[in-house]
Amino acid sequence: MKKLNLGLAVCLITAAFSGSLQAQDTNTDNHTITISIPEVALVDIEPAATKNLTLGFTAPTEAGNPIIPSASNSTLWLNYSSIKSVADPTRNVSVKVNALIPGIDINVTAAAATGSGAGTLGTPAAQLTLSAADQTIISGIGSAYTGNGANNGHNLTYALAAGSGPGGVAVYADLQATASTVATVTYTISDN
Repeated sequence: MKKLNLGLAVCLITAAFSGSLQAQDTNTDNHTITISIPEVALVDIEPAATKNLTLGFTAPTEAGNPIIPSASNSTLWLNYSSIKSVADPTRNVSVKVNALIPGIDINVTAAAATGSGAGTLGTPAAQLTLSAADQTIISGIGSAYTGNGANNGHNLTYALAAGSGPGGVAVYADLQATASTVATVTYTISDN
């Protein structure tokens, strides 16, 4: 009888223990994942090693002709990375120059984005004549990246014009001979 009672007791204890284990689990379970996405607003000009340009004019060889601007330069690329905020759904890139050169228009044109980027890339403005005031050159940037380096992003074309050209603001009469004048062009990405 002791063996039977002991066996019966072991069976009951085992049944009770296994029953309590099964009562804790179901056929589904879950857990949480906390995700953090940073707000991003970065801009640069590529290729970084050769982003300083030299442009100028050639003197005419025939009396009565104006100075001739050097060929336009399309070696630079505007790259950006953007993760928009909830409050500001798009961003712009603006451009300005720190020093106006008397009699000279510095024009810049940004091409449509190309390369390895993705997302809501911005829309370039028409050709701009640089001034000391910020002007929007790329608008409507959402969460996007252009790709890094040359051949990614917006190709920039710089061209000089002596005053009184189409759409220009400079006046030819303001020109002064100078060996070299340095102007710094600044690009800024910001919320709308």
